[in-house]
This record gives sequence, structure tokens and C-alpha cells, in this order.
Amino acid sequence: MAGMSPLFRRKPAQHPEHSESHLVTLIRKPGCHLCDDAQLVVEKVCAELGVPWEGKDITEDRALHDQYWEQIPVVLVDGRQHTFWRVNEERLRKALTDQYK
Repeated sequence: MAGMSPLFRRKPAQHPEHSESHLVTLIRKPGCHLCDDAQLVVEKVCAELGVPWEGKDITEDRALHDQYWEQIPVVLVDGRQHTFWRVNEERLRKALTDQYK
């Protein structure tokens, strides 16, 4: 097959200031009401900005569990920790729309 699957391309063709170059990761666990609240904010902001997001379950990933179990839910932007416990909608929006610092 010609070309590489888009799933395996790490850097999109757009400039870094475009929101499409971001990825939001929500690290959560089942039965966590703060995680449910955080997911609502992440879904809303990402949908508005056209930014992809993914969810990861700490009960299925030992490394994530060991790193974040006291902070769940944790939100990462481009692999770097953005916040934990409570997600501020405006702060997340700002992180996704501002140019890299």
C-alpha cells in the first residue's frame, strides 16, 4: 500500500498554531464522577475547536496508574499535563487556541 496511514503520522501538515495539531488526552477511571465532569468539558471544548481527544483508563494501563492515580482525572494537551481533578473550560480553550509558548 502506498503512503503511511494517517494514524501513524505524528506531525500534521498544518502550522503549529492551528488547533488541528493538538491532541487532548483524558486519563480517567470507571465510576469517577470528577472524570465524567471532566469528559463533558473536554468533549465540549474539543468539539467547538475541532480538536481530537482520546480517553485512557488507568485501570487498563499500569504506567498511567502509577503516574496519575492520585490526580484522576488528568488532562494532557499534546502529551503534557494540563490539569487534574477539575477542568476549567476557558483555560483548556486558551491552551488549545494560543500559539505554542
